[in-house]
Amino acid sequence: MRALFLDRDGVLTRDSPDYIRTADALQVLDGVPEAIARACRAGWLCVVITNQSGIGRGLFTEQDLCGMNVRLVQEIERYGGHIERIYWCPHTPAEDCACRKPKPGLVLRAADELGITLAESWFVGDKSSDILCGAAAGCRTVLVLSGQTRVFNPRTFGATPDAVGADMPAAVDFILQASERGT
Repeated sequence: MRALFLDRDGVLTRDSPDYIRTADALQVLDGVPEAIARACRAGWLCVVITNQSGIGRGLFTEQDLCGMNVRLVQEIERYGGHIERIYWCPHTPAEDCACRKPKPGLVLRAADELGITLAESWFVGDKSSDILCGAAAGCRTVLVLSGQTRVFNPRTFGATPDAVGADMPAAVDFILQASERGT
């Protein structure tokens, strides 16, 4: 089984430096539900991998995050897409856990639990930690410029993605085209 591993904030939803703390504050980015629906129709499993240190910082609870997850899934399903599962790391960077990106712990767990072939899968993210995570897990990677990274400079970014796109719809277009070409 092949999968698209997707970061949440900046890729699927609007990012905020003050953290998204409630389901009502969660805003799905334009074109994301339709892009995920296209990927699902093409046979891709869509899995969200997200760092949510706001939990560890006491800014919101896991229950709050679950409410945000429900909202995200419902919005995508309205357009015919499907999120197979959402994995999150609740820890702060100081905790140095194995599940916080750029470490690949959550991707490896998802691959094991869902029977995903990592070499046939892609990781889509907006930060170097996403690209490093995907590469460490053995996936190909796409950097999108819809979140924290607005301009890609390979000398200062700290990671080398396989492709760079404007947003999630562009990333899905690239991945589907690459898949059709067998590359």
